[in-house]
Amino acid sequence: MYTQILKEILLQINFEDKHIKEFIIYSREVFDENELKNVNQLQTTYKNNIPIWWYTSDAFLYRTLNWSLRSMNVDMIVRMGFFINDLHRDIQRLHSEQSDHRRLRKTFIVYRGQGLSKEDFTEMTKTNGGLLSFNNFLSTSKKRNVSLKFAQEAGTNPSLIGILFVMSIDPTNSTVPFASVTDVSYFHTEHEILFSMHTIFRIEGIKPMKGNVHLYKVKLTLANDTDQNLRTLTDCIRQETFPDSKGWDRLGLLLIKMGQYNKAQEVYEVLLHQITHESDKAHIYHQIGSIKYNQGKYHEALTYYEKAFPSNHLSWAMSYNNIGLVFYEMGDYSKALLSHEKALAVKQQLLPSDHPDLTMSYNNIGLVYYKMGDYPKALSYYEKALAIQHQTLPSNHSDLGVSYNNVGSAYSNMGDYSKALSSHEKALAIKLQSLSSDHSDLAVSYNNIGLEYYNMHDYPKALSHFEKALAIKEQSLPSNHPSLSSTYNNVGLVYENMNNYAEAHSFYEQAVQIGQQSLPINHPDLKMYRKNLEIIQKKL
Repeated sequence: MYTQILKEILLQINFEDKHIKEFIIYSREVFDENELKNVNQLQTTYKNNIPIWWYTSDAFLYRTLNWSLRSMNVDMIVRMGFFINDLHRDIQRLHSEQSDHRRLRKTFIVYRGQGLSKEDFTEMTKTNGGLLSFNNFLSTSKKRNVSLKFAQEAGTNPSLIGILFVMSIDPTNSTVPFASVTDVSYFHTEHEILFSMHTIFRIEGIKPMKGNVHLYKVKLTLANDTDQNLRTLTDCIRQETFPDSKGWDRLGLLLIKMGQYNKAQEVYEVLLHQITHESDKAHIYHQIGSIKYNQGKYHEALTYYEKAFPSNHLSWAMSYNNIGLVFYEMGDYSKALLSHEKALAVKQQLLPSDHPDLTMSYNNIGLVYYKMGDYPKALSYYEKALAIQHQTLPSNHSDLGVSYNNVGSAYSNMGDYSKALSSHEKALAIKLQSLSSDHSDLAVSYNNIGLEYYNMHDYPKALSHFEKALAIKEQSLPSNHPSLSSTYNNVGLVYENMNNYAEAHSFYEQAVQIGQQSLPINHPDLKMYRKNLEIIQKKL
């Protein structure tokens, strides 16, 4: 659902000519010579044609935008924000004109032919009757044969399933603008209906076409925001993604939440140079501190948090909280506990006892007690956080998954592995509903389930879950992030207990190498990794 919020933010930003120029300069650096002609054409004639013309022509803008949106390449999406903004408003303008002239008022059918990977197709069949979101601008045709041709071509690829989407569109049910673009398109023969980003459909049926296992017809009905579960989750995420902030600042905050730290830092460094009054820089310093913290650069994070230390109470609590997080990552748990307790004390003075902001402090204090080995106290604080979240969050919210993970870890260290496994599986089930398949929070759940199977001596299942966690972390984290060293160590433990000492040695060695780059020399986790490596070296 973050793609919906990203779209909303991009549509609120006032893009200028300089953003087009910046995109052109960047394009010249990254695209090959074959595209330079198109880049030059964009520079000289962008304002001469409407955005729909640019999108429907077979130019690099169309290909680059679709690739960026499908792959959620946030860096490129933000760079193309000017075009997303222009194209959406162009569709919106046509939608309004055509509605006023009583066009597109009755329910009608459009088609789309494309290929899906076998993995994506399997996932779609599991959600038959559920919702399907197209994060990109969606090109469809009123001509069935045009779309069927695309589906059939995709079906000849052995790695793809050809899909003919048959979409029922009730214009009165639409919350996303769409328009007939036949008269303004680069191509005038396809009878194209173009939808803006993030159109959501309900899957009504999936059937093979004429017994062809590589070609399927999928019936879809245009959905709207009356779906209660969808609306509740979207509204909750919208409230979480800084609705009181605007423009580039809100974009930076969302990028941090999405884990796009490098791009977020770019945004905030630009904002920092635009601010002249030192007092206005506190918020920016605070956010750059959050970025550095999430990148595992804890000393740099501490420097920025201390620069940002504000005087008003709730911001004071947030700064105490963030300083506590830094001390936690540096392994100084007594200072971390002191900072988090100060943050909690400020919040308890100013907020009601069931306020959602208290859950952060309860969880953080629980995490510190957990690291200090006081698992009953940790569990107590985790359960306080979970109780508030059950009152304030929808049942499929990802933060509930985080809390179930914490509860499970406490039970695990108290020796109650069955309760621990149950909690971690609840966490994973929630996260799989609301997060992308490569989200870093899923790695936490896979890792924790792996630990429970390890404790129960089911080493093959433990290894399977640790490897899933590692695959996600390797994609989503910097190569020297301390969380990677923890997972390498866990994989090493499994191999050691399976008597595969050579593999265990390899993973322990990687854990130590990353730990030496990212942790203080006296950090307890680094000491543990070194000890494991020393022990396995003696077994070789």
